[in-house]
Amino acid sequence: MESSSSSLEDIARWIQPSSLELLVGIADHGSLSAGARAAGMAQPNATRALKTLERRLGYQLVARKTTGSRLTAEGVLTVQWAREVLASLEAFADGARSLAESGEGELEFGASMTVAEFLAPNWIGQLHRALPQVKPRMQIMNSQDVIRAVQQELLGLGFVETPHIPLGLKSRQILQDEMLVVTSPEHAWAQRQEPLSLHELQSTPLIEREEGSGTRAFLDYIAHAERPNPVAVFNSNAIICQCVARGMGPAVLSHLAVESQLEQGLLVEIPFDGPALLRELRAIWPAHRVLNATEQKLLEISVDSKTAQG
Repeated sequence: MESSSSSLEDIARWIQPSSLELLVGIADHGSLSAGARAAGMAQPNATRALKTLERRLGYQLVARKTTGSRLTAEGVLTVQWAREVLASLEAFADGARSLAESGEGELEFGASMTVAEFLAPNWIGQLHRALPQVKPRMQIMNSQDVIRAVQQELLGLGFVETPHIPLGLKSRQILQDEMLVVTSPEHAWAQRQEPLSLHELQSTPLIEREEGSGTRAFLDYIAHAERPNPVAVFNSNAIICQCVARGMGPAVLSHLAVESQLEQGLLVEIPFDGPALLRELRAIWPAHRVLNATEQKLLEISVDSKTAQG
């Protein structure tokens, strides 16, 4: 390394994030030209930037061949450091941006069906009272679609009810949601004296939510076995409740979705002698991203609502 670049202060004078992006691009794409495109640099500029970086560091980073560019052993190690520096810069920028925001504008987030129907309206009302200038926009999807939208960064924040949160996402528990086995009052299970066993639940066709929903994923998770095809499949908790009430078959739904029907006597809760039918409703967002001010406020409201309900 050049003698004038022996300290952090000296390095800060000449190090360029664009050069680090170029180096990472070469590592990821296998050639100087592809790395230049990934970094948004013209080829001649990329060549000069790489030579300058190597001269200032004092060692060769890339071995150039007609078949492409290959990192040297020193280059491989330097790329790891470069990734850490770029990730830290991105976190710094996101954090500073979130602190600078005044809470104005739109807040777009995704919510699974149960969250959207029974929890989010209260959250939105509280958000409006705290930040009346913010215009919330909620996209209602099943849990898998919310996860996909957050992974692709089409949404910065989502709320899901699935037990499986993929790597690359941060999450925070919002509520522990109790699931109930319900039937119509005329169903045979409503007359039984013994609690329902896990085997009976596993082997009985149910009225279910669609694939990708958190409710469906929870059923698969607790069953630990292949289950029979559903009696019917709907993407609406309300429709499932109506079909259960009309004697089409039993279902397993959130207590949030069936509470009013149980109070009216349209549905009956069936005691269950199996694993606890509890699932976590969680907020999710990309692991590398810092929530902005309005997203953070909505997250706080949702967590405080859990405390109030508890």
